[in-house]
Amino acid sequence: MKKYLVTLLPVLMLSFQPDSPLNGATGQATDAGAVSRPTSFTLATDLKPSISQEKVEVQVAKLLTQYHYRKVPLNDSLSSVVWDNYLKEVDGNKTYLLASDVASFEKYRYQIDDALINGDLTAAYDLYNLFRKRYAERSEFIKAQITKPFTFTADETFNTDREKAAWPKTVEEQNELWLKILKNQELELRLGNRKDSVVTATMKQRYANLDKAINRVKSADVFQIYMNSFAESLDPHTNYFSPNSADRFNQEMSQSLEGIGAMLQEDGEYIKITSVLPGGPAFKSNLLKTNDKIAGVAQGDNGAMVNTMNWQVDEVVKLIKGPKGTVVRLQVVSPDALAGAPPKEIRLVREKIKLEEQRAKKEVIEVSDNGKPFKIGVINIPMFYRDFEGARKREEGFSSTTSDVKKFIDELKGEKVDGIVIDLRDNGGGSLTEAIDLTGLFIPNGPVVQVRESNGETEVYTDPDPSVTYDGPMAVLVNRFSASASEIFAAAIQDYKRGIIVGGQTFGKGTVQTLVDLNRFLPKDPEKVGQLKMTIQKFYRINGSSTQHKGVTPDVQFPSAFSAEEYGESSQPSALPWDQIKSTRYEQSRAVDDKILARLRDRFDQRLKSDPELKQLAQDLADFKKAKENTVVSLQEAKRRKERDEAERKRAAATKVSQVTTSIDETGTPSPTAKKKKDLYLTETGLLLADYILAVNLAVNK
Repeated sequence: MKKYLVTLLPVLMLSFQPDSPLNGATGQATDAGAVSRPTSFTLATDLKPSISQEKVEVQVAKLLTQYHYRKVPLNDSLSSVVWDNYLKEVDGNKTYLLASDVASFEKYRYQIDDALINGDLTAAYDLYNLFRKRYAERSEFIKAQITKPFTFTADETFNTDREKAAWPKTVEEQNELWLKILKNQELELRLGNRKDSVVTATMKQRYANLDKAINRVKSADVFQIYMNSFAESLDPHTNYFSPNSADRFNQEMSQSLEGIGAMLQEDGEYIKITSVLPGGPAFKSNLLKTNDKIAGVAQGDNGAMVNTMNWQVDEVVKLIKGPKGTVVRLQVVSPDALAGAPPKEIRLVREKIKLEEQRAKKEVIEVSDNGKPFKIGVINIPMFYRDFEGARKREEGFSSTTSDVKKFIDELKGEKVDGIVIDLRDNGGGSLTEAIDLTGLFIPNGPVVQVRESNGETEVYTDPDPSVTYDGPMAVLVNRFSASASEIFAAAIQDYKRGIIVGGQTFGKGTVQTLVDLNRFLPKDPEKVGQLKMTIQKFYRINGSSTQHKGVTPDVQFPSAFSAEEYGESSQPSALPWDQIKSTRYEQSRAVDDKILARLRDRFDQRLKSDPELKQLAQDLADFKKAKENTVVSLQEAKRRKERDEAERKRAAATKVSQVTTSIDETGTPSPTAKKKKDLYLTETGLLLADYILAVNLAVNK
């Protein structure tokens, strides 16, 4: 099994994987279809588990307790966590169930462990069927309230964050809560300068969509939610995929895609972007980001915006799909949007996504340090790609990150650059082989990363090539969304003291997953029973420190809009912890020492205090972080407009740090005449590299 993992997993599972079943916004054009009108919500019969699901429950419990990296016993403690996870999945905003409903199910809290072992799904289905009943009751109340617009003159407020809120104790309390929810939603629509009739129609459509979505939930969907409540209690990258979800997941591993180049999943009432494919329209436009939420989709430049709140992911994908050259417009809520901020509309031109457009790119920037000019080569790597089939067949010139970067290094040396920056911002990972080989371009042969099995057995992966392509000054630029293979490369460069690491603390995904086809264990089952994605290995740096949870801490840290509590592995309650194993033997370079790093940090701190742009950016980011903590919005229209304008100003200020350095047209093609946008952090990285070069020269000349 170990060799299988080594060869297969780098292709599939080393990237920053989303933690739920995916669907890709790519493919053949389809008709958007007619939108249903609101109707009275009626429930079908109660959902019930199948015998097959009961068998799968037992098998998943057995696999996860025996083979998952985290050897957590199935006991009352884990049972309680699983139950809380399931409650959150069923009614995360605490708006449908009553406190008495939740209390009536407390008897199951410490019985889930036994139920998993015995194939008992009673608690899961009883709770979900009660939720459906409460939903039907609430649906009737909502329809009665949205027949005409609310007034927004009373000085009321609403807390948009209900994570720590309690379930309503009475129906009357629940009614009051829902009146505020509906008022908040209608006010958001009004602030978009919509007429009252349009606001009313949109609200009716939104809840008609939700009725359809709830009515379409099948037994397999409930089972998947419940199994994931268990799987994700072990770690956030372990998931159960129902047969349909497994098929979608496997399809999305394909590189032959047509559309906008994004993967989607359901997230409450929105559809969330789980990843943006490098090279696609979404990536090249720099308009769509991971964790953005889609609220509406429109066709062409003049098509009506279809509200997609509460739609299923399959339906939204159908709207976003389309042939190359056609336009799709999306209404998007950013993950960094402050409470009360309006959604933004973006325009994308669909196209075929080609592997070569995901490949590394280079440029040369010029910086001046104390009047001395420096030419800095920049190599941007959006992902660690490798054509494994071409490599297996030993095809000449097969696509790989390392071969592309090696070519760029040779070109940059020919251009006589003073140093090289490897830009890994937003690089979610990819091929482990490439992370190792790329490291080998900058170091003599030696260890790069350690991989540990759950039984404690550790294997050291090394670069066997003694040659060094580039031995000059280098920096690695990372941010919070640099993950997995990116972290392996950055950590190795840091541990060898080969170059300086700058930017933000990385994501902290230091685990490896495998896909298990559950039909292998249930061969007599006549139908597909799904797949299990399971964490089975952990990465460690050559110094013995895990990349899990903590990620890589830069030598010089830049101000960031993203905190460890909000994004990254450390934001997940069930994330595997950081730990340490024995260091492997390796020989450090003398290129970087503590004295040089102290000088670089001091120079950066000076610029942070004196450079007007950096100073303003740091202040904007601090203001933005503080503003995000406030989740209470006004339901009075005049006050809310002021709140919205202020929120939008702060959000815009906080997004100044851009990785896009060239203006691009609507198809994502760089404009040959356009002036470059200033990338403050790339410029600052160039200056730090210049500082480093001066510091090394000073030390040599002493």
